[in-house]
This record gives sequence, C-alpha cells and structure tokens, in this order.
Amino acid sequence: MGLYVEARIRAGIDDVWDRSQLPDRHQRWDLRFSEIDYLPCAPGEPQHFRYATRVLPLLTVDGTGVSAGERNRPDGTRTSALRFSSAHPLSLIEEGRGYWRYIPDGEELRFLTGYDYRPRWGRFGRIVDRLLFRPLMGWATAWSFDRLRLWCERGITPERSLCHALAELLVRIAAVVATAAVVPVAPVSVCAAAVLAVAAVALLLPPLPVTPAARRCLRRPPERAAGRSGSAAAPTALLATLEQS
Repeated sequence: MGLYVEARIRAGIDDVWDRSQLPDRHQRWDLRFSEIDYLPCAPGEPQHFRYATRVLPLLTVDGTGVSAGERNRPDGTRTSALRFSSAHPLSLIEEGRGYWRYIPDGEELRFLTGYDYRPRWGRFGRIVDRLLFRPLMGWATAWSFDRLRLWCERGITPERSLCHALAELLVRIAAVVATAAVVPVAPVSVCAAAVLAVAAVALLLPPLPVTPAARRCLRRPPERAAGRSGSAAAPTALLATLEQS
C-alpha cells in the first residue's frame, strides 16, 4: 500500500471500532471527509457508502465506495477493507482501495490503515499527487488518527480538539508576527535571524497534549517483533472479495 498510518490508542476495541465504522462518528474526526453516508444494500452484501469532502465553502467533491469488515477473528483482531472511487472531475483520486486493522497489544490498541489510489489527469495528476496531494493525504490521515486517540483516551471531542489546534496555530503565527514587528529597528541581518529563529521554534515545538499532531503516529509499518500480537498485513481475502462487488 502506498500510504500507512498507525496510532496506539489506550481504549477498548469496541469504542475505536464504533467511532471509526459508524458514519456519523467517523466523519466527526476524519479531516479527509465532510460527509459519510451508508447506501442501501441487501443483507449479507458488503456495505456501500457515499463520501464527500468540502474543498471550498461552495465546492464539494464526492465519491462512492464499498466496505466489508471482520469483527470476530480468532486472534482477537478486527479488520475492515474498502474500495472507493470518484467520478467527480475535480477529484484527483480516480479509484483506490485500503484497509483498517484493529490489533490489541496489552493495554493499548494498534489502530492502523494502509491505502493507495490511482490519480486522474494523466501525467500532470501524477506529478501533483507525488509532490503535494499524497503528502497532504498522509498528514491528514495521521492528524485525524491522533484526533481520534484524544477522543477515545481523554474524552476530548473532535470539535474541541480542532479548536485547540486552531488556537495553538494562531499563537504560533502571532509569535512570529510579533517578532517581525518588534525587531525592525535592528540591522536587517539581525531582524531576519530573529524572525527565522522564532519561526523555527514555532514549527518544531511539540504540540500541547490536548492538540492533535500527525507526528505522534507511525508513518511506516514497524518491523514485526517476535511474539507481537497481530499483524499489520493487508487483508488480501477481504480486498479480493470487494474487487468482485
């Protein structure tokens, strides 16, 4: 899979499953989606759904997908696989597939995802995806996973954690602006050095514990340690089933 994100959450598997599988809860914490709705399907069939992302106040990009999950695996883990596509002409993602894994590990739960997609718009789309869109998607996924972690562990709702993130961002920007406004009387080199130093601190300073941060999540699959519970491997059987749906 092209993108991988893993968060370690000190919460029960049922809580994380419900908040990531139920559309009305999932859309609250996942930065990548504005709306997620289940579509009608026959009993026993994989679940079809519609998703939408609000790009601008009056512009929404949507798509559809299908998912299937395994809640009762012999090893105590759970799995969800999905396939998705968008016919919207402004959607860079044409089609893709991915999976979610829920792996108990002592007092923590390894909640992870792996997914990949095919961009549209030909060579131009591939360049935009590689340089901008794919890194942004990876960051948004990791930031959202940490937002979910705060909700499950600390009871900080996704709406409140977003307020914390915006407030902290404004404080960091204000520190840089204030420095630029205070030191103009100094030589240009001193002024530039001071502003760059404050900007570096604002960028590198760890976020507050109540603020979501993508840096708290793994972005590459860890090596499988001996005796470690569960595997992060993709659920190939479920993915193959969805390819036929």
